Amino acid sequence: MELQTMKDKDYKDKRVFLRVDFNVPVENGEIIDDTRIKAAIPTIEYLLKQGASLIISSHLGRPKGKVVPEMSLKIVAERLEELIGKDVKFISDCVGPEVKKTAQALKPGEIVLLENVRFHKEEEEGDEEFAKELAALADCYVNDAFGTCHRKHASVYGITKFFKDIAAGYLIEKETSALSKLLENPEKPFLLILGGAKVADKIGMVKNLLDKIDTLITGGVMAYTFIKAKNWEIGDSKVEMDAVPLAKEIIREINKRHLEFHTPLDHIIADKIAPDAHYFATERGTVPHNWIGVDIGPQAIEEYTDCIKRAKTIFWNGPMGIYEIEEFAKGTLEIARAIGQQKGVFSVIGGGDSVAAVNKAGVAESISHICTGGGASLEFLEKGTLPGIEVLKK
Repeated sequence: MELQTMKDKDYKDKRVFLRVDFNVPVENGEIIDDTRIKAAIPTIEYLLKQGASLIISSHLGRPKGKVVPEMSLKIVAERLEELIGKDVKFISDCVGPEVKKTAQALKPGEIVLLENVRFHKEEEEGDEEFAKELAALADCYVNDAFGTCHRKHASVYGITKFFKDIAAGYLIEKETSALSKLLENPEKPFLLILGGAKVADKIGMVKNLLDKIDTLITGGVMAYTFIKAKNWEIGDSKVEMDAVPLAKEIIREINKRHLEFHTPLDHIIADKIAPDAHYFATERGTVPHNWIGVDIGPQAIEEYTDCIKRAKTIFWNGPMGIYEIEEFAKGTLEIARAIGQQKGVFSVIGGGDSVAAVNKAGVAESISHICTGGGASLEFLEKGTLPGIEVLKK
């Protein structure tokens, strides 16, 4: 995929509208994970080095077109300032006369962070006039917000038609390169690890990868949906009943292609989903009546680790159980460690929970690529492109 990149451009004395993804988790007014802010720093530093001034735009949370003080980007401006060691001006809107005046007064090397672009409903509506007003703030456009590229939002998609000079930032280059490698020429054997909850969200991606993968292993609610599709007992485990027909369809396609497919050989089951639950490992891949599957069991960990050891390419999306509760996190963390310990493997992790797991397991540095956008990465693997990427092509 040939994208317009920053190295093809001249940014000296230019005002650059830089769309980033600063949608970071915030609790009690504190940023609890600044990974997404750090991910944008290489692009920010490059543009500043080239003599640009920056008008940075992002969203935070889902304010649905209203001003929600808890979703203000002010705390993000403060954290960005700490991380890059430069002043970051913050302005309490993203359009209007005051914003325009501030943008026009910027000198090379200066940065302003606009307020949450989703405080305006026109952003998610992809409103053309709103996009035009955002574009009027700058001379050039750079998009480094991979996590929002599957949306036709004003600041991601509509805005590009008002600039002659547009480019992808380093993060988008990195993301599209890694995901394209999974689609275009993955080294075999290719292992797909699916966990988490929603089969429906992943069905398109799975169907598109079936002709490329060699092995599929499952955990979490995903596994119970597939086990139910096999007509096996799942007790009171969480299951996506609406997706059982989709799971059956995938199993048929897998069998047709003679692919290796695994649901857990055993499970950790509990009487309730709570840290003080009674829990133990089953002896088989079904779950008894009145019990809840909360993690993959020791046999499943062993089997899945063997699949990981044989793989040359791995894509993992979704935890193996209810990993937020420490007692039920072992399967997810063991899978993370097994991937991290593999040498000579191309590994890609997508989805917030899986990313959190490799960080918690201390193996993030060993992963080939960690996606910053879960939904965007799934859609890219389904369609091979995204609306926000298409407009950045050469």
